Amino acid sequence: MKNYLITGGAGFIGSNFILYMLKKYRTDITIINLDNLTYAGNLENLKEVEKLENYRFIKADICDRDAVMKVFETNEIDRVIHFAAESHVDRSIRNPEVFVNTNVLGTMNLINAAKISWETPDGYKKDKKYVQVSTDEVYGSLETEEEFFYETTPLNPHSPYSASKASADFLVKAYIDTFRFPANITRCSNNYGPYQFPEKLIPLMINNALSGKNLPVYGTGKNVRDWLYVEDHAKAIDLVAESAKAGEIYNVGGHNEKRNIEIVTLIIDTLLEILPEKDARRDLISHDLITYVEDRKGHDFRYAIAPDKIKADLGWEPETPFSKGIKLTIEWYLKNIDWMEHVTKGDYQKYYSEMYHV
Repeated sequence: MKNYLITGGAGFIGSNFILYMLKKYRTDITIINLDNLTYAGNLENLKEVEKLENYRFIKADICDRDAVMKVFETNEIDRVIHFAAESHVDRSIRNPEVFVNTNVLGTMNLINAAKISWETPDGYKKDKKYVQVSTDEVYGSLETEEEFFYETTPLNPHSPYSASKASADFLVKAYIDTFRFPANITRCSNNYGPYQFPEKLIPLMINNALSGKNLPVYGTGKNVRDWLYVEDHAKAIDLVAESAKAGEIYNVGGHNEKRNIEIVTLIIDTLLEILPEKDARRDLISHDLITYVEDRKGHDFRYAIAPDKIKADLGWEPETPFSKGIKLTIEWYLKNIDWMEHVTKGDYQKYYSEMYHV
């Protein structure tokens, strides 16, 4: 039985990964979920697995070196999947120090603990793997419609968030090159799906539209992002952890490039298509809710991932077309209104008004 340490497992991508892995492998693996439960971490995401004997939650901060080391000292960890990160660009512009602490120093603690735990006089214990889950934002911005990010594209981050993630990637690569540390780095495009905190575009627009609130769109809304359904991402990470040669870097893209304004318009149209005719919320939803706001500082124009290498090496490719994934996502939020109401209480409202001024 393999033991997985999942950092940030109560967050959006981390919780979806845990649910996917426990559904796929059932009792053949054990998962330890290490999460500090910051604003975007929510144990409600994992209610269906919290009582399983092969799942355990530990509340701890990856910046706490002793706490991280203790996990390795008291458990034989076979896989580390590192999701834990501050991940919102807007917040990084306001508080860059927090992003450096968590994303850089936290990663340093984690790879150090894994290295110490796995080292032997002859190298490393057999069948160990660390996966650094990164982002396409470390590559910077594409300025034309023809370009794509490849694993060989130079890193050129533009925000404090992407700079902190690039720094973490470089640390992991340095450990691979210097110590032959058994690790991989994955860089994904924008994820969407269940349990995503509504500071991100898709759940924010769904939540606001259902309440008849303005739908804030940065600048002209023409910025392009590549969208990846979160379960497809989970499948890719699983493949990398189990089958990829140590040291390799993989881009994980969705082949779903959309302008931001296209996403907002599609959400409005899909909500009106899905909601029953007698649902009172239909009267609140309109394209007139779209409100253009001042553009984000340093807003990258276009991201587009080329996942050619992961397909060639591991046979992975995205399975969920955006037209299907967005319906699945909206249907999930409609069925889980209580979850949305819970995570948008209190400080969220203050943050939202300060961020968008609407």
